[in-house]
Amino acid sequence: MNFLGLSLDKLLPIALLAVIVLGPSKLPYYAEKLRDGIRAARGYADSAKQRMRDEIGPEFDEIDWQKMDPRKYDPRRIVRDAFIDEPSKTTAAASGAVAADTGPSSPAAKAMLARAGDRVDGPAPFDTDAT
Repeated sequence: MNFLGLSLDKLLPIALLAVIVLGPSKLPYYAEKLRDGIRAARGYADSAKQRMRDEIGPEFDEIDWQKMDPRKYDPRRIVRDAFIDEPSKTTAAASGAVAADTGPSSPAAKAMLARAGDRVDGPAPFDTDAT
């Protein structure tokens, strides 16, 4: 059983503490208030989702929401992927010519990856005076 990311072994002490602090007479009242609050929050979320669906249209259901999860955002990965992806032939043809020093092994790419925190060549710099 998992409720709001809490397993049963974490919910049980919380419930026991609530019984002790609130007492058996007030516990049903506060449990009802918690239920009403959860229902209201769920109603707000559902109405916001419906409003977005109405405003965006049928494309709303086609959006990959897992891809937009902020917990998966890693700026180092985004920068690395941007430099590793080779430019397409249509992009190169449209721009005329691609500079010789672009790509994942170029000095500019190595400098950008080094600033992003990735090791490019050799170990990371270490300052013995700073530690």
